[in-house]
Amino acid sequence: MREWPLAVRRPLYIGVKAIHSIAFLILQTAILYFLYKGVRRESDRHAAMAGVLVGGECAIYAGNGFRCPLTGVAEALGAASGQVTDIFLPKRLADNIANIYGPLFAVALAIHVRNVWKRSRP
Repeated sequence: MREWPLAVRRPLYIGVKAIHSIAFLILQTAILYFLYKGVRRESDRHAAMAGVLVGGECAIYAGNGFRCPLTGVAEALGAASGQVTDIFLPKRLADNIANIYGPLFAVALAIHVRNVWKRSRP
């Protein structure tokens, strides 16, 4: 990959962190909304859209070897290697994103499956 001058890499790196942070906020909100709608037994089109959004993100994450594709971009721009380096979050939260939101998504998905199954029974 081409080596960018530091004066160019730094703003690009900050931009990648900002984009990733915004994406995280959207996905986190979608997971919590999906869970909320499931608990309220409102398995509707809006809940499905939130679930599909998060499921798509999970597929991208898994397809990239359980590593966010933007982490590699951030590292190429000078971020330290290792954990999630490209997000504006406290390190403790950033290091445990999958451990926190993965189970929440799984629980929400199970609740929606139950809701749809109960609704389809006579």
